[in-house]
Amino acid sequence: LLPHSVQYFRYFENIYFFHYKINSSYSSVPKNYQHILALALAVKEINENPQILPNITLGFHILNSYYTARMTYKATLSLLSTQHSFVPNFNCHKQNNLMALIGECISEITANIAIISAIHKTPQVGYIDDKKLFPFLYHFVPNETNQHMGIVKLFQRFGWTWIGLITVDDDKGERFLHRMRENLSQGGICSAFEIKLPKWDYVDDMIDYGIRNLETYEIVFETKVNVFLIYGEPPSFLFLRTMLFIAPLMGFPPLGKVWIVTSHWDFATVSIQRNWDIQTFQGSLSFTVHSNQPLGFQNFIQMVKPSMAKGDSFLQEFWEQVFSCSLKLSTQGNEEKDGKDNEHNICTGKEKLHSLPGVLFEMNMTGHSYNVYNAVYAVAHALHEIYKYSSKVRRIEKKRMTFQNVQSCAVLNVEPAICTPLLNILFNNNAGDTIHFDENGELVTEFDITNWVIFPNGSIIRVKVGRLELPSPLGKELTIHDDLIVWHPSFNQMLPVSVCNDKCYPGFSKNKREGEKFCCYDCFPCPEMMISAHKDKYPNQDKTQCIPRTLNYLSYTDNLGVILASLATSFSFITALILANFMQYRNTPIVKANNQTLTYILLISLLLCFLCSFLFIGQPGKVICPLQQTSFGIVFSVALSTILAKTFTVVLAFMATKPGSEIRNLINKGLAKYIVLSGSFLQASISALWLSTSPPFPDTDMHSLNGEIILKCNEGSAMMFYAVLSYLAVLAIISFIVAFLARKLPDSFNEAKFITFSMLVFFSVWLSFVPTYLSTKGKDTVAVAIFSILSSSAGLLGCIFFPKCYIILMRPELNSREHLIGRRK
Repeated sequence: LLPHSVQYFRYFENIYFFHYKINSSYSSVPKNYQHILALALAVKEINENPQILPNITLGFHILNSYYTARMTYKATLSLLSTQHSFVPNFNCHKQNNLMALIGECISEITANIAIISAIHKTPQVGYIDDKKLFPFLYHFVPNETNQHMGIVKLFQRFGWTWIGLITVDDDKGERFLHRMRENLSQGGICSAFEIKLPKWDYVDDMIDYGIRNLETYEIVFETKVNVFLIYGEPPSFLFLRTMLFIAPLMGFPPLGKVWIVTSHWDFATVSIQRNWDIQTFQGSLSFTVHSNQPLGFQNFIQMVKPSMAKGDSFLQEFWEQVFSCSLKLSTQGNEEKDGKDNEHNICTGKEKLHSLPGVLFEMNMTGHSYNVYNAVYAVAHALHEIYKYSSKVRRIEKKRMTFQNVQSCAVLNVEPAICTPLLNILFNNNAGDTIHFDENGELVTEFDITNWVIFPNGSIIRVKVGRLELPSPLGKELTIHDDLIVWHPSFNQMLPVSVCNDKCYPGFSKNKREGEKFCCYDCFPCPEMMISAHKDKYPNQDKTQCIPRTLNYLSYTDNLGVILASLATSFSFITALILANFMQYRNTPIVKANNQTLTYILLISLLLCFLCSFLFIGQPGKVICPLQQTSFGIVFSVALSTILAKTFTVVLAFMATKPGSEIRNLINKGLAKYIVLSGSFLQASISALWLSTSPPFPDTDMHSLNGEIILKCNEGSAMMFYAVLSYLAVLAIISFIVAFLARKLPDSFNEAKFITFSMLVFFSVWLSFVPTYLSTKGKDTVAVAIFSILSSSAGLLGCIFFPKCYIILMRPELNSREHLIGRRK
């Protein structure tokens, strides 16, 4: 326990775990002490800033997890006990309130803390993203999915298609492997091998395990894979370091590879063995959470002296280890301490941290330290907002102010936004970065891509050579500055190559190796009188040279495209004229007799159907493809639902004339409206499901037509495509049946005959569409789809509205109430 040295008005406890362990056989150096300094600096700045929590002093406690669940539970429970006694759930402090926890960078330890802290609803900032299981835990790293995508883009950027995967042997490592296998396959990348590292952190055990299972790891040293992707947490990294340390003793050559490290690993911040060489990791590239250098951090750590400890045993042990000396803390030291003093140099207390090599201590704030720094500020800003709100409702003197109370909306009766204070914070830190969480409690930030430059004396320089920023425009998510990267000396500063085999040169063809992954193939010489061609080329008729393939898609420059576009424009213009005509003569009997609202809806939907044809003309794109089939399906379902509603309304209207019929009430309640809405909603639901699961996307076909590359929209899911068409068929069949049964009603009210003919046109068009659509290729397939849309829409327009327009415009004497009544009689 490390007490803070300031006077407390309102005590703020913070837990951060620090790993420190000494092995008798090796000189171990703890590296995580910078995290404590970042924590102390943040608290110091907040207490000195009158704009944050005025008249309130923050403090912190630091406890050690030792990478074990037992010690983690004990440390967490001690926070719930009274001072100097281990009695959980019995804490008599009236002034020192536990406000938040900051867990270490080990997800398992973070989960152990969260199990207990969740009972008391204490907010925790950590490195685990299970918000459902731990609702009060905030993930202080961005979404891992973005990092996985960035890793694949990095491999593609450098042409690395043959890589090795090294993960921790636990459930989290298995989930990572499952996701990366899929992402790598989609990106055209193969994994040559997968190695799972144990989580042990005792050096003796790791060496014994490595020797017993060395054959498992021989592939790392003997394979031609030059790029390794590492995923895990510090304990697993210790095992990898041990394995690399004992490899030369077993006769293996020095390992010169490219290490791609995920944000969970930071091999410069874990405990290391002083005499172990880390040149193996020279030139590594790591994905790290975006970090910066807060103002004043350099000056703060330069003022650190062992005399400032005042109970900070971590500082004393750290100082002794990194400077290889001993601190004589008192003149009455015990014999054990005096014996130790005789074996080592006495620390003067004037040693300088900046004189240490980077392998022992870094003067620049590391990524994990930056996370700790921002976590303290996030908690302070959230607490500041809570106090501001509490002062408004005048409850600050009536209630003990804790996060537990604030998290309970029922207790304080506060606004929902205040119930999740950490989720709603937004601030700029001293380094100029904006800090805030998304709705899932994950930090919203970008990833830095850092190049590790390691010098022979152990000094380390982290060079930011790129970034991964999401969301970003397509193709601009990843930025890499090749000229800033320093590779491992074994590559002579040339771009490393990591492929299963060299590419096939002109005059050779690829032949996949049987039983191996798709990245591996053999290159065979082309047969006599034959040459190899690029994918976008094909041989001429005489087989004497390669000719570039032409792009095949329906464009506005093609004669067929011009004709179809002209037809769509003409039908759209005719539909607009009919709509204007009906609106002009809306008070005439023939328009009133056919439900004006449904008539307008039908005409507008038909107009949109004709306009949907333009989505099929032109080069397919990521926006156009998902809209083609779904937009037409929804709009045409509105048209068919409207026709069904019109027919039902007419049938029910005549049924309502019978004495004692209650159907009139059903008509008055807007049955037609519900038919149109429900019919359209079902089609919209199918389309939404299609777009959310397997949406259409632009695709190319180089094999169907000789000498041409077909640009098309791939349906994504053929089942959903035919589900949309099947639903339209169901609506048309129901409309046809109802219209056929209503064909004998009086002519003045009866559209059933026209609707029956229009449905027959629809069936004729779409029954011929399916086989024709499947048998054509390229632009002809698109032309068939457009022709079917225009024909079926024109059939509805002509059969239903042309007769009415003829009466309105050519035979106005028939458009009278007397004529309609006479025809009915």
